[in-house]
Amino acid sequence: MGPAASHLTHSAPDHSPGPVLTLMSGLVGAVDWLWDHWYLAAGAIALLFGAAEMVMRHLAERALTQRMALELLPSPHFEPGLEEIFRRGVQLARASTAMPWWAPRRAKSVQIRLRADGSTPLRYRIEGPAGGERLLSITPFGPHVTVHRARPIADPPRRHVVRAEFLLRGKPTAPLREVPLDPDPLQPLIDAVSDLRAELGDLAEVRLTIQRAPKWALRARRVQLLQAARRQEHREAQRAARWMRQDAAGMDDSLVWTLKGLITGKDGSPGRRLVMPPAPRRVEAEEALGKLADDDHLVRVQLLVLCASNIEGRAEARLAQLQAAFDVFGGRSRWAMRGWRLGPWRLGADQWPSRRSFERRWQLGLCRPPRANWVQLPELTGLLKPPTVHCRLPLLAGDLPSFEYANPELLLQGIYRTPDGRRRLVATYTAETLFECAVGKAGGGKTERALAQAIGYAHAGGGLLFLDPHRDSWPRAAPFLAHDHLMRRIALIDLNAAGPASLMSSWNPLAMHHGAAAHDVVEAVTDAFASILGWDDATAPRALTILTSCLTVLVAVNQAACQAGRPKDQATIFHVRPLLSDAGFRHAALAATAHQLDEESRSWWRTVFPTFTPDAFAVILNPLARLAANPTTRAFLGQALGVYNSRAAMDNAMIVWVCPAGNGPTDRLLTALIARDLLRAVRSRRDIPEHQRRPFRLYFDELITLTGAAPETIASMFEDFRKYRVSVHGMTQLLGRLPTPVRMSLTQNASTLASTAGSKTAITAITAEWADQPSADEVAALDRYEHYMSLTVHGRRIGPVRITGPHLDDVFADQARPGNVTALQHAAQANAGAAPLDELLAAAAAQQGRVTNFLTQHTATTRPRLNKDTQGYQ
Repeated sequence: MGPAASHLTHSAPDHSPGPVLTLMSGLVGAVDWLWDHWYLAAGAIALLFGAAEMVMRHLAERALTQRMALELLPSPHFEPGLEEIFRRGVQLARASTAMPWWAPRRAKSVQIRLRADGSTPLRYRIEGPAGGERLLSITPFGPHVTVHRARPIADPPRRHVVRAEFLLRGKPTAPLREVPLDPDPLQPLIDAVSDLRAELGDLAEVRLTIQRAPKWALRARRVQLLQAARRQEHREAQRAARWMRQDAAGMDDSLVWTLKGLITGKDGSPGRRLVMPPAPRRVEAEEALGKLADDDHLVRVQLLVLCASNIEGRAEARLAQLQAAFDVFGGRSRWAMRGWRLGPWRLGADQWPSRRSFERRWQLGLCRPPRANWVQLPELTGLLKPPTVHCRLPLLAGDLPSFEYANPELLLQGIYRTPDGRRRLVATYTAETLFECAVGKAGGGKTERALAQAIGYAHAGGGLLFLDPHRDSWPRAAPFLAHDHLMRRIALIDLNAAGPASLMSSWNPLAMHHGAAAHDVVEAVTDAFASILGWDDATAPRALTILTSCLTVLVAVNQAACQAGRPKDQATIFHVRPLLSDAGFRHAALAATAHQLDEESRSWWRTVFPTFTPDAFAVILNPLARLAANPTTRAFLGQALGVYNSRAAMDNAMIVWVCPAGNGPTDRLLTALIARDLLRAVRSRRDIPEHQRRPFRLYFDELITLTGAAPETIASMFEDFRKYRVSVHGMTQLLGRLPTPVRMSLTQNASTLASTAGSKTAITAITAEWADQPSADEVAALDRYEHYMSLTVHGRRIGPVRITGPHLDDVFADQARPGNVTALQHAAQANAGAAPLDELLAAAAAQQGRVTNFLTQHTATTRPRLNKDTQGYQ
């Protein structure tokens, strides 16, 4: 072609698409390709999402391995205020973020675990990041809550397990009900698990996980709530406009409106009425958002519950009880189980696919709360602290062991009725039940409970002494002790003589054939007289001196008789009288004991005794004359070889029943002698290594009578006997009538305090020890055989708890042997060396001559002392 043609060719217009059109066509093509191959895009997105989820799970599991657990143990008087609980909630929320920066949100949480498995009423644990341990260990509750590091819990598998997740239903912005602290908000939960039985594998656990609210999630939730509120207002406005138009149309078509138009001549056609629809009300943010309006102290929570048992149906029933317990917190917003119910079936955390998510969160501690579970910390007040003083805790087998027959390590206390109506015999551990005090009106069941405890202890092989001034306890206990293996250990010291042929035991407080220390014997008898007669070093120094000197000589005489192989020639307490008033007997006694007495004692008889006039001895001779005038006490105390030996009874685990005749002056003196001898015998056990001392229990019925005879002695028992493995169980109608030293020592050291019904004035002394929980009114209204008591188990106080006193005919019905009571009576009297009263009186009358003959013969066989050693004794 020529130049012209070439020119035409180069100047032709360019019709190729521009870059914008190319880009647009490419995008359209890509969209078209994605539309045709949507499954590839969806797969890629799913793959990315899955990979991200796997990474998040891995990081969360790694972060959750660095967690710790703390267990909180409240004291019985734990009573926090609202401010303390709120501060604890702030600590928990702050501690939830104490994790590495790379930890996912689902791992940043603190978990409160409320657990019950039948061993304890409720275990309160906190699990959170290891970095928050210092923050969580120091609580605002002060010394009333003990915090210690807890070990992981390994649960054995149970046959039946049910799971549930709770979410907030109702108005999403409304708070939960404000539950008062008295009674404790945890009480419904504790009541729901109060009848758990560990032997059946019962378990119930509530886990409340707290997570600080993420800002983006809170803003998104607020946007949703505001939009929902606006839509609701628009719907309300549209509904109101619709009703207004309907009302206007109805009015225009009504007969009244038509008649009005005919009368006035005005056109009443419907088209003339103008209806103005109402404008939607402005949505206020604070009103629409409610508790979500403020950022302060707003958290997300996850509430999981698991119940298990080895018995079918018990786990489901427990979950229903816990669901009812959470209803207490409900108001316009409430806790409800997540899932749907289809007839008899419920689709929830126990079914696929929710079950797998529940298990992961339960085992790892992940927090994936539902969208609605936003709460302010004050709404969780009831769950942010352990049980308080206002919480009524059930008594479980782990708190108070069940009584086992013939188990020497357990001491029967009574019958406890469990929340599900079962009756359980409960006990305390013998080794830590040191002193017991039972108070209440006559006939309330104090003695019956003590007898049941004593009988159970006797059948377990334990030794005891039951001191009963009224003797009613012996015939009551005899049918249950009438067993062949017990008869050889039982001794009856019955001082209630009914005639000359009555069988009675004997006791010589000054006897030395048992190997007692001379000074201990002298001190015990002297202190007994001093306590009952009111002597002390300020008011009666001369009487104390004279009696001590006389007893020193008589004990030396008895030592000489035992050394000479003639223990039947020992002097008794009634030989104090001839020692003071008979110069010949005094000369013979001092001459025969010249080798036993020290120089100071002999000098006193030479120089001081002759200066006394006969009337100086009346204060000593008068009580001895009363003892001698009573045939019972004369026969009991007038024998040289008394069989009663309290130290031997303790060392040989004997079962001794001592029944004084009454509470007159003579009886009180005899009771004082017995009590002081017990104190001496127990203290003498210091010569036995502690681990070889056999436990022994003393039961004192009618403490008022006993302490009236020997107040300081009884008080010393409650203070000292623990060291020698001897325990005391005291019973009294009125704690206020006990002498002050006895009352103070008893309440200070009592392992068990128990009270039956009585007057409010009498009961107040006991309820004051319990901080009036229960009150005196509650205790005073108890039925017969019902007790409130506080007990000591594993070093901590249990109760006060309501216990039914055991009745012998029910508790030991299988052990009753009424046909063997006669044989038991004979065996008990034989073990006590009982003899007819007239024979004992005759032997007591002849003892003066036996002792005099021994002194004469013993003096003749020993080297005479110088005249200067005896010349002042006449």
